[in-house]
Amino acid sequence: MKTTDHIPQGKLKRAGKVLKTSLKVGKNYASYYGEKIVNPKVSREKLDKNNASTIMKGLQELKGSGLKLAQMLSMDDNLLPQAYVEQFSLAQFSVPPLSAPLVKKTFVKYFGKAPEKVFDKFDYKSRYAASIGQVHEAWKDGVKLAVKIQYPGVGESIQSDLAMLKPLASRLMKLDFKDADKYFKEVENKLADETDYKLELENSTELSKACEWLPGVMFPAYLPEYSNDRIITMEWIDGIHLSEFLKTDRATPELRNKIAQQLWDFYMFQLHTLKKLHADPHPGNIIITDDDQLAIIDFGCVKELPEEFYTPFAALLEPELLEDPIRFEDVLRKIEILLPEDSDEERDYFYNLFKEILGLALAPYRSDTFDFGDKAFFTELTTMGERMSRETLTSKYKPNRGSKHLIYVNRTLVGLFNLLHLLKGEVITRNEMTVV
Repeated sequence: MKTTDHIPQGKLKRAGKVLKTSLKVGKNYASYYGEKIVNPKVSREKLDKNNASTIMKGLQELKGSGLKLAQMLSMDDNLLPQAYVEQFSLAQFSVPPLSAPLVKKTFVKYFGKAPEKVFDKFDYKSRYAASIGQVHEAWKDGVKLAVKIQYPGVGESIQSDLAMLKPLASRLMKLDFKDADKYFKEVENKLADETDYKLELENSTELSKACEWLPGVMFPAYLPEYSNDRIITMEWIDGIHLSEFLKTDRATPELRNKIAQQLWDFYMFQLHTLKKLHADPHPGNIIITDDDQLAIIDFGCVKELPEEFYTPFAALLEPELLEDPIRFEDVLRKIEILLPEDSDEERDYFYNLFKEILGLALAPYRSDTFDFGDKAFFTELTTMGERMSRETLTSKYKPNRGSKHLIYVNRTLVGLFNLLHLLKGEVITRNEMTVV
C-alpha cells in the first residue's frame, strides 16, 4: 500500500483539504444530473459510489476525527447507502500508513528519541494502520511488542475537523443540523479521549483486570514506561483478526459458537456490572490466538454509563417491558426518545415507531438462546432500518431523538451483533451476567 509522507496540520490546511473534497463532490453531483438529463433511468448508485470514494480519499489524507467518524457510520448498515458503508468500512483496516521517515519524525517528536534508541529492534513498516494511529512491531529484552503511534496533528484538530464535517455528518446521520450539538459534543469528547493514549493506558489496565476472570478471554499487557499521551506500547499477541479467522478451516461451528459466547459474555459483563464499555467492537479489534483464545485489543474508546441512563436503558432489555405501556412510555421519556414538548400526535408516533423497532431489534434478549446466524432476522432488521430511516427523514416531526449516551451504546451493540452474525454464533443470551 502507498505510504503517506505528509498529513495536513493546522485549521487552514485541513479546511483547505475539506473544501477541495467538497468541490469534487459537487462535480460528481453536476456530472450525475447532467447524465440524468440525457438518460433519466441512470441510477443514483453511481453517484453514491463516486461520492463515497471521493470523501474516503479525502479523509484518508487527513486521517483523525473524520476518518474515525466514517468508521463509526459504517458500522450501522441502516444509516448510509451501501456504497458509503463499503467505502467507510475501509477505515478499520485499509488506511495508507505513514512513511518510514514520517514515522521516525513523529516518534522523535512524541518520545524525544528515535525508535531504535528506545527498543532493541523496531520495524518501520507498520503492521496495521487505522483512523487515529498505526501499529509497529518492536522488540525489547527478547519480548515482542506492539507500538501504536498517533498520527501527527490529529489530537489537536478534533474540534475544527468535526466543525467542518458536521453538515455532512448531520445529513448522513439524518439529524437536524440546527439541533445536533449535544450529539456532536459527545462524539467530540470521545474522540478527544481516543487521542489521549495515557487515558487509553488507564482504561486498558482497568478493564482488562476487571475482565481477566472471563473464561477464554485475554488481553495484552501494557508497558507504561514506553507509553505517553501519543504513543502506547503493549505486548504483541500472536494470532489473526476475526475476519481472517473466519476464512480458515479452524472456524468450525463449535469454535465459532464458543467465540460468540465469549464475546457476548464480555460485553454483557461490562454493560451490566462495570457499566463501562469497550465501545469499538469491530473485527480489527478482535484477535483469535494460535491456541483458539479470544484476545481483545484497543481500549481507546471506552463509554461510561451514568446510573440515570443505565437504569432505564437496562429496562429496555427486559422481555416483558413492551407489554407494559405505562412503564415503556416512562423508559422512552427517560432516554429522551419521547420529549416533554411532544404533542399527543408526536408522542403516539414515536411511541409506536420505537415499540416496533425495539420489538425486533431486542429479540435476542427475549429468549434464553439466540441464533445470530439467522439470516431472516438480520434481513428483517435491515429492511426495517431502511424503512424507518426514510420515514423519520421525511417526517414532519423533530428527528433528533434519544440521549447522547445512546450514540456509543448503540454503536457498541450494533457492532457486537454484527460480529456475532459474522460468526454465525448461537449464544446463551440470558445467563447470570445478562439477565437484568
